[in-house]
Amino acid sequence: AMLAGTIVLLWRHVRRTNLMIARFIEALRHGDVTQRFGTGGGAGFDALGEALNDALRRLGDAQRRLADDNRFSQAVVDDAPIALLIVEDGDRVTLANKAARRMLHQHDGTRTGDFRCYGDAFATVLASAPAGMSRLLPLNLDAAPQTAMVSTAIVHRLSGEVRVVAVQPIQGELNAIEIAAQSDLVRILTHEIMNSITPVTSLAESAAHLMRQADQGSDPRVADARIAVETLARRAEGIMNFVGSYRQISRVPALRRRSIDAGLWAAEIEALFRASSPAPVDFTVRVVRPGLTLDADADLLSQTVLNLLRNAAEAAAASRADPQVSLTIAPTPRNKVQIDVADNGPGVPAALAKDIFLPFFTTKEAGSGVGLTLARQIVIAHGGSIDLVEGEGEGAIFRITL
Repeated sequence: AMLAGTIVLLWRHVRRTNLMIARFIEALRHGDVTQRFGTGGGAGFDALGEALNDALRRLGDAQRRLADDNRFSQAVVDDAPIALLIVEDGDRVTLANKAARRMLHQHDGTRTGDFRCYGDAFATVLASAPAGMSRLLPLNLDAAPQTAMVSTAIVHRLSGEVRVVAVQPIQGELNAIEIAAQSDLVRILTHEIMNSITPVTSLAESAAHLMRQADQGSDPRVADARIAVETLARRAEGIMNFVGSYRQISRVPALRRRSIDAGLWAAEIEALFRASSPAPVDFTVRVVRPGLTLDADADLLSQTVLNLLRNAAEAAAASRADPQVSLTIAPTPRNKVQIDVADNGPGVPAALAKDIFLPFFTTKEAGSGVGLTLARQIVIAHGGSIDLVEGEGEGAIFRITL
């Protein structure tokens, strides 16, 4: 009887142990770290139950830390200011964060070839760029050309290797550097020229004054000398004024930004342009969305757009019997505002398209080469861009994006 009782007790002990271990394994299999095991009953069950409970508590703590780390990593990736794309399975592309989804919204599909709308070079990089590559690429965003720094890396995970592509548009930074370099060059040149020409102008004016006193009309040679000196004085003064006019593009304009109602601002531009247009043209204004606002210096932006409209009117009127000029203000998918100044004139030759914003460059006989350079300075000071873009028909379209 004692042997039978001992066997029964042993069987119960083993059975209880097996059940506790089976529950523990089942909890592990389902990731259930909330299970708890009783510690009563003696015979080692207190220690076993506490050990199993401690193991589940430690596992739960590890899971929570891992989940917290995963959430943090996901937040870092999703809120990173640089657009990140993941390329896997050869050519399947995933936009990995908010910056990528905001930037790349014009395509349909998830294959590398579907991204050709942003440029052939970009699609090629997505398809075949090696790890560690970093280069500048042209990028078409909202129909405006951009330069972007594109870098790639290989990341390993259980399912295999994936390529991570980082895209950072840097056109604004390049424009700012270029404008700063141009401004420094113009400032140095105008300073040196002014220093050299100022004494010449002063001496020429003094000499002209003396020659006018000396010329009594009796000696033709004195009269010729007076005319020559007066001409020299006028030309020296003209050079001074000419150089002085360029000093304005050596100074970055100070902005006084505020929120502007696009509709009211466009109406004001229309009134100013109709009153000051250099030629009679058919002029139309369109604000695509009511209530649209601009964050800008109203005066400087008005000066820029009015200059573009006057240039457009001159170009169209000089080449067409039906000159047309338009101003269109519209939102972009990237939460910016696009201002288009278009005309139906002869357009800008492709060979000159990259030069028109350079200081002193002009195709007009009486042009100074300052207008478009100053316009570009003002737009870049706003953190925006100004480009000559291709339209559906003839003429030119200057596009400001703020």
